[in-house]
Amino acid sequence: METIIPEKAYFRIGEVSKILNVETYVIRYWETEFKTISPVRTKTAQRLYRKKDVQELLTIKDLLYTQRFTIDGAKKQLHKMRGITETKPKFSEKQKLDQIKKELQKIKAIIS
Repeated sequence: METIIPEKAYFRIGEVSKILNVETYVIRYWETEFKTISPVRTKTAQRLYRKKDVQELLTIKDLLYTQRFTIDGAKKQLHKMRGITETKPKFSEKQKLDQIKKELQKIKAIIS
C-alpha cells in the first residue's frame, strides 16, 4: 500500500509518526542512526521534518520492517541505492601521521 504524504513544507514529529505508523521514539532513534535524516529545529527545539525527510524515513521503514534489513544492512542498502560505494582508506591514521612527520622533518632540514 502506497503511503500518501500530504503537501506541506514541514511536518512535526507527531505527524510523521502517524504517516509512518511508528512511535515517535523510533523516529528519533532512526535520526541518530541515519545521517540523511536532518530535521530543522525551531527556537523551542521542536523537530520539523521536510518532505524529503519523510520520504527517507518511509524508505528506512521499508528496509527495516518489510525487507527485514538490520540497521547496518539498511545503511549499506541506502548507500547502494544512491550509488555511493564504500571505499577503504588508503592509509591508516598512523601511516598518515608518519608521513606528515617525515615531511615536517624534511622541511626542518631545508630550513636549518
